[in-house]
Amino acid sequence: MIILRYLVRELSGTFFAVTTVLLMIILSGRLIKTMAAAAAGEVSVEFILLALLYRLPYFLDIIIPLALYMSILIGYGRMYAESEMTVLTATGFSDRKLLAYSMIPALFMMLMVALSSMYLSPLGAQKTEDLYVEEAKRTEFELLAPGRFQSALKGSRVTYTESLSSDKQQMNHVFIADGDSLIVAERGTQYVSPETGSRFLELHEGRRYDLTPGSAELQVLDFERYGVRMSQEQAERRQLRKEALATLDLIGSDNPLYVAQLHWRISLILLVPIGTLMAFPLSRVNPRQGRFTRMFPALMLFMVYVSMLAGLVGLVEKGRVSPYLSLWLVHLLFLLIALTIFLWPSYKRWRYVRRISA
Repeated sequence: MIILRYLVRELSGTFFAVTTVLLMIILSGRLIKTMAAAAAGEVSVEFILLALLYRLPYFLDIIIPLALYMSILIGYGRMYAESEMTVLTATGFSDRKLLAYSMIPALFMMLMVALSSMYLSPLGAQKTEDLYVEEAKRTEFELLAPGRFQSALKGSRVTYTESLSSDKQQMNHVFIADGDSLIVAERGTQYVSPETGSRFLELHEGRRYDLTPGSAELQVLDFERYGVRMSQEQAERRQLRKEALATLDLIGSDNPLYVAQLHWRISLILLVPIGTLMAFPLSRVNPRQGRFTRMFPALMLFMVYVSMLAGLVGLVEKGRVSPYLSLWLVHLLFLLIALTIFLWPSYKRWRYVRRISA
């Protein structure tokens, strides 16, 4: 138990340090992106912190397996470099026993990833989607100032309203210059499509003028109701809609999108034990080589693993491949790689003993 506590303490300190660094890097990038959207008027300032908080489980889904993988490489690499592993081996601790001890914290991490990927991450994605819907309903109108011409879409559209209702949900006496078209209407209201997330401005009792550049031709269209797309659904919104699906809704579905999401969530859980099995033998270093000798190739191996899974998930979503003949074969492949790396030194010793005893 003393050795187990020592190993857990060695791994936990490195794990929390690596997790904190990786999380800060990801959150910083997301924060800059969200603040840029807030500066452009696409979202409100209140949206920023809530969106980051709700998306935290999604970030941890992939950070936890990677952080555990790196903590084993760094922590055990130090113990090999300082001959601590040599002392443990000399006292009767075999590699299999050390691996079994390493799987104990890995089991705990598996439970954390399972809870996050199966429940917390979809819940956070749904909460973020709700935030986007609320922002879509209010942001565009809240930015309008009555009696002023205001540009949008990088200046390609100019909007003017004489007045706004007290709840800022209706525009009165509207003028819109959109490219080569001019639109005037008595009033306008906002509509958000629940299917696509796109925002539309519904204009009532107005007229549209279409101009032809370099020509005196003018087309006039009178309308009672007319829809103008204010913004299209972002790629992030489409991704959120997939991630917000409850795990129970995915089970037993024949929809390729649902199947891909379910197998991706299971794959995140399997990353933990397979990654642990890969990292343990890769952490072995010669004291003369240094503790970080195998860090780069080990990280490249893990990145290839994750990249192959992510790429195949996209193909499963499109219905081009079966998850059982793609994702699970990748897991099996890297499990065999991990077992080969782990058992190779024992196999070499067995061959050497057999050769000298023959």
